[in-house]
Amino acid sequence: YILFVLVFVLFQRLLIYLVSLSTLTPFETTSHLKYPRMMKLGRDVTLYGLELGLLTMKKGEFSRFLFMPKYAYGDLGCPPHIPPLAMVLYEVQVLDFLDSAQDEQNNVPLTTFLNVLDTQRSFGNLCFNKKRYEDARERYKQLVDDEEKQRLEEMKLPFLLNLSLTYLKLEKPQKALCYGQKALDINAQNTKALLRCGQACLEMSDYEKTQDYRTRAQAKKPFDPDINTLLKKLRKSRFCSVTFSIMFSTLYGASGCL
Repeated sequence: YILFVLVFVLFQRLLIYLVSLSTLTPFETTSHLKYPRMMKLGRDVTLYGLELGLLTMKKGEFSRFLFMPKYAYGDLGCPPHIPPLAMVLYEVQVLDFLDSAQDEQNNVPLTTFLNVLDTQRSFGNLCFNKKRYEDARERYKQLVDDEEKQRLEEMKLPFLLNLSLTYLKLEKPQKALCYGQKALDINAQNTKALLRCGQACLEMSDYEKTQDYRTRAQAKKPFDPDINTLLKKLRKSRFCSVTFSIMFSTLYGASGCL
């Protein structure tokens, strides 16, 4: 009877589970690791039955799941370690979790998110101090993983867009443009960021850039009312600018004849 121990993370969903075959035949063990590697539901662990079971659990809960072959390794098993038609027993304890579903990410408190990152960093430091450099490397790498870094950047988007809009309301278009461009650095195709930049450029009478941002935004959302409003304002501003130039030229010419 040997247990298979892993730490499991779904973005910040953290679990420890113990696995053994129903025959109690030794399978595999990583139980000697004090700080097992973190894993992601649906990516690193894909056993159908285990995923279903984990989603029913609460923080601090301990459960046992006995899976029939169709919920585990199927009729063929996983030779040479798991025989055909094997029933698998999982013992699972949920230490902590944070659901990272797309529609729930914005509801995650920032303090909770930062605590998760700090915990991961602390695990890396502990491993390093114990000269377990391979484990420390894996911890630190997970913190700077490209996919996770992209998610971190994407979390900034709504704040940058709100800042850009706020500076527009405060009649500070240069600041609004700055934060709009920062949003575009994260996602160059973001329609709201393009719109904010266009609105800021219009306030600064930079009609060429306004047209550029508006065109790019409208290509994404042709019927967006805010983008169409920007187009109307741009046309009106250009008309007023041309009209003023003509009037000024006429007056200047008339005064020059005197």
